[in-house]
Amino acid sequence: MSKTSQQNTTTDANGVSVIHTQAHTSGLQQVPQLVPVSPGGGGKAVPPSKQGKKNSFVDRNSDEYRQRRERNNMAVKKSRLKSKQKAQDTLQRVNQLKEENERLEAKIKLLTKELSVLKDLFLEHAHNLADNVQPVGTETTTTNPENSGQ
Repeated sequence: MSKTSQQNTTTDANGVSVIHTQAHTSGLQQVPQLVPVSPGGGGKAVPPSKQGKKNSFVDRNSDEYRQRRERNNMAVKKSRLKSKQKAQDTLQRVNQLKEENERLEAKIKLLTKELSVLKDLFLEHAHNLADNVQPVGTETTTTNPENSGQ
């Protein structure tokens, strides 16, 4: 049996060489081997968004470039203004909440004082009532002098 084989090398769009080999005598077909084109043996994968821009030269004097830069600069300004406004709104809200908190704490102190005064009045009143009420078994009966002779 002769072992003649045929090799076919192609390069795909991603820059990877594909070697196709086929052995004629054995009837078996080998799996294609992926071999990187670069001599360094592979590298980082390039995201699809960067593939088209890799070799493109940007002319900084072109109208398209100037328009893109202007749009980007306006977007950056708008974003920074929005961020600054949000920070100012947050600071204003914090100050409002601090003032409200101070008012509520003052109200709590006032209501606590009022509660204390009312408690003292209630306890004093309850104490006075207790002093004026006599126990049930010690009631004095007054007799009517007119009825005592009968």
